[in-house]
Amino acid sequence: MVVAKQDLLITKHAADKMIIEGITSHQVCDAINKGSRFEQTDGYLSVYTYFSVAWKKFMNKYKIKTVFLNK
Repeated sequence: MVVAKQDLLITKHAADKMIIEGITSHQVCDAINKGSRFEQTDGYLSVYTYFSVAWKKFMNKYKIKTVFLNK
């Protein structure tokens, strides 16, 4: 599985958080592709370097629910 920028469905909340935290869509792809993945109740959490991405696979797309810095 290789996630590319065009495979992302970014929610408004996630887009707002990406702007606030300074995280790009390319970094979100890296987190899903290379980060540690943890299964959650409704999707996955990928932890990568200094941030995490909560996402869910939706058909052939990846719905990005939120992003946050690891503190």
